[in-house]
Amino acid sequence: MTQANYRIIASETDFIVVDKAPGVHFHSQDGSAGLVAQLEQDLDTKLYSVHRLDTMTSGLIILARSSTAAAAFTELFTEHRVQKFYLALASGKPKKKQGWVIGDMAKSRRGMYKLLRTTDNPAITQFFSQSVAPGLRLYLLKPLSGKTHQLRVALNSIGVPILGDPLYGPADAEADRGYLHAYALQFTWQGQNFDYRCPPSIGEQFNSTAVTQQLLTWQQPAELNWPQR
Repeated sequence: MTQANYRIIASETDFIVVDKAPGVHFHSQDGSAGLVAQLEQDLDTKLYSVHRLDTMTSGLIILARSSTAAAAFTELFTEHRVQKFYLALASGKPKKKQGWVIGDMAKSRRGMYKLLRTTDNPAITQFFSQSVAPGLRLYLLKPLSGKTHQLRVALNSIGVPILGDPLYGPADAEADRGYLHAYALQFTWQGQNFDYRCPPSIGEQFNSTAVTQQLLTWQQPAELNWPQR
């Protein structure tokens, strides 16, 4: 089934995997149905959220089919046994082109968060980047924690807010979407290994030849030689 707001990538006994479109609310708000409510209506079944994506973020999301499966998935995410990989585009020159971003996060103004130098309960992100156009880089991000706005704050902290980000990007910047996409998920469920990858399909910059070519190099993100601390 294909809808404007999502594509179903996989339908398993205990869960479904969906490719969420950018600009779609995860939960219902302002009187309009969010992704979960729309899927429940379209599939005529109860679904349970076990993680979420920001409204601007597109890509892979898991929804459990039962409260028992939801509790098990929540445990997997809490114990960081689900590997998640994201793609982002950002303009400008980063303070570093690959490595780690580590620091505690604290609420800032206007619903934003900021990265602190302390590391009592840090947000941890590994990343690579590659130039795909003059002044524009593609980032492959691997969050090792699950903080709100973690990846948006991580790139902002190294001087390159995500292209089209309505909170952290420059107010005068124009983009046809927020360029953050949940690209891949890897986990083991009931003794079976699952590996989902979903390249972004929406966004002029994501569909450029240079991005498409770079994704050929990043087809197996879990197997890359990730930067060490």
